[in-house]
Amino acid sequence: MRSAPWWALVSSGCAPFLLVGSWMIAQQRQEPAYDPASQTLSVLASYGATSYWLMTGTLLVLGTSYVLTAHVLRQAALAGRVALAGGGLSALALTLVPVPNSGGALEHGAVATMGLVLLAAWPPLAAVRGRGPAPWGLRLDVSLAASALMFASALWFLAELQSGRAPGVAERVVTFLQALWPFLVVLSCRRSVA
Repeated sequence: MRSAPWWALVSSGCAPFLLVGSWMIAQQRQEPAYDPASQTLSVLASYGATSYWLMTGTLLVLGTSYVLTAHVLRQAALAGRVALAGGGLSALALTLVPVPNSGGALEHGAVATMGLVLLAAWPPLAAVRGRGPAPWGLRLDVSLAASALMFASALWFLAELQSGRAPGVAERVVTFLQALWPFLVVLSCRRSVA
C-alpha cells in the first residue's frame, strides 16, 4: 500500500491550526459586542465584518487543503475521497455566499450544511475494506466512531442554533473535529507504511 506523500501532512495539518488561529484572531479584531459562545463563525466572515478577508482567506485555504488531501490520500476508498473533496468545495463555495450583516441566508445555510454532512460522512466512506491490514485511521470501526462523533457534534450545533444559547461553541467543536480528522488519517497512513 502506497503511503501518502510527506506534504500531505502539511496540506492536512494546516487545516486545524489555521482554522483555530484565524477564528481567534478574528474574534479579537471584532467589535466588543461579538460573543464567540453565542455567535457563529459565519458572523466573522459576513460582509462588513472586521475580519471578513481573514475568514474568507481561511475558507479558501481550508477548502483547498481538503481537496488536496483527498487527492493524495490514495490509501482511502474513492467514495471517502470524493466526500472529503466535496467538503472542501463546500468551504470554497461558502466564500461566494457569506451571511449578510443581519438576518440569515438560505444559500449560506444550504452550502454550510452540505459541507458539514460531507465532512462528517467521509470517514466511513474512506474506510478500507477487505484489502488486508489498514492504517488505523482508515479502519471501519475507527472511521464509524469518528463519523458518529462529528454527526453528534453537528446535531448539538443544530440544537444550539435553535436554542440560541451556545451555537458558537458547538460550531467551533464540530468544525475543529472535521478539520483535525484528515490530518489524523494522513498521519496514520504515513505511520503504517513506515
